[in-house]
Amino acid sequence: QVQLVESGGGLVQAGGSLRLSCAASGRIFSINVMGWYRQAPGKQRELVATITRIGTTTYADSVKGRFTISRDNAKNTVYLQMNSLKPEDTAVYYCSRTQLGHDYWGQGTQVTVSS
Repeated sequence: QVQLVESGGGLVQAGGSLRLSCAASGRIFSINVMGWYRQAPGKQRELVATITRIGTTTYADSVKGRFTISRDNAKNTVYLQMNSLKPEDTAVYYCSRTQLGHDYWGQGTQVTVSS
């Protein structure tokens, strides 16, 4: 099993910044992809960004240029730097890790952006 623990959510005004962190522990394998997803009230969970072990990244169009995903392989940790936040970024943000064909999820952290 893999455990993912997120931190860094909170309340911020529009235009502000937040940094999310997610630490993985348990049965860690070196070949993996980590990422962030989000789910707003009444909406489906959607991809925000992903990053491979060697640093290849993908982003949702809605966050390109504002959010940056990064990782520290030595710490098994992934980060999401969120700048220029908008009210529509309000959601529960979930960390994910995919390894050996299995998807693992964190418990989620709330991000609320006030206008």
